[in-house]
Amino acid sequence: MKTERLSAQNPDHLQRAGELLLAGELVAVPTETVYGLAADASNPEAVAKIFAAKRRPTNHPLITHIASLDQLPRWVKTVPDWVAPLAAAFWPGPLTLIFDRHPDVSDVITGGLPTIGVRMPDHPVLLSLLQRFDIAVAAPSANPYQKLSPTSAEQVLASMDGMIAAVLDGGPCGVGTESTILRVDEHSAEILRSGPISAEMLQPYLQVPVRTPSSHEHAVSGNKKIHYQPNARITLCKTDEITALAASAAPHSGALVYSTALRSLPCKHLKVMPADHQGYRQALYAALYEADCDGVTQLWVEAPPKDPAWADIWDRLSRAAAN
Repeated sequence: MKTERLSAQNPDHLQRAGELLLAGELVAVPTETVYGLAADASNPEAVAKIFAAKRRPTNHPLITHIASLDQLPRWVKTVPDWVAPLAAAFWPGPLTLIFDRHPDVSDVITGGLPTIGVRMPDHPVLLSLLQRFDIAVAAPSANPYQKLSPTSAEQVLASMDGMIAAVLDGGPCGVGTESTILRVDEHSAEILRSGPISAEMLQPYLQVPVRTPSSHEHAVSGNKKIHYQPNARITLCKTDEITALAASAAPHSGALVYSTALRSLPCKHLKVMPADHQGYRQALYAALYEADCDGVTQLWVEAPPKDPAWADIWDRLSRAAAN
């Protein structure tokens, strides 16, 4: 298969992306979080191609992306009262909500579960595409299963070229890591995957306490022990450990740091990250991808701050470092 590279700035290319989706093909699309591998969510055969292209287990559920609240009843059994304040505050945006699924929703999307994850992405290109074609898409990250999520069209093509119909290039992703996944019931709300929207940000809009459990049994996207992994082996290190490691670094070793004291570390493959949470998050996957392109096989990563606001970074790096 030849993977077409389409430009989001070209109306004809946007039209082509929509036509491919309606024809049951896979198109990598930009979102504000990461690039997603999209299929028409109403077409189970098309959605099944996602699992084949990513080599993803079929019991690992997908997230459905919609363009407006009017589309929600098509995918969920009922729309609870708690949705309205959250949607008003965070949609479009990097927040996925877990619902009881509509009876007509295919098992292919939900991995056989009785629930479905839905979000409204905050990217003008994808929203325009969904609105123009009156379509919802199932879209996990556009990369092989458990590997590094892409934040640019180039990164998509590096791992998926020849396996999907097209990639719609909308430039680099502004957020840089996957959405927060939230499950709400009558007694509590649980963050099932940490993301850009924290428990502290969500709490004012819910009448039940919002928790971020250290572990849970719910099957959701990106919730495997090993996930988000570059080719390089990741080792999380304390700040004072990296200096000694760099001093005896092998030629294909590197360091990913953010502390001022480490910015001039004598390491051939040194990547200096923004010290603020938002900047770090936006740059993380791109930095890991660059390390792979540089041939780095061992990457020492300065552990992020022990702060609840950095829970999403801890989550991604811990899974990237798992073996």
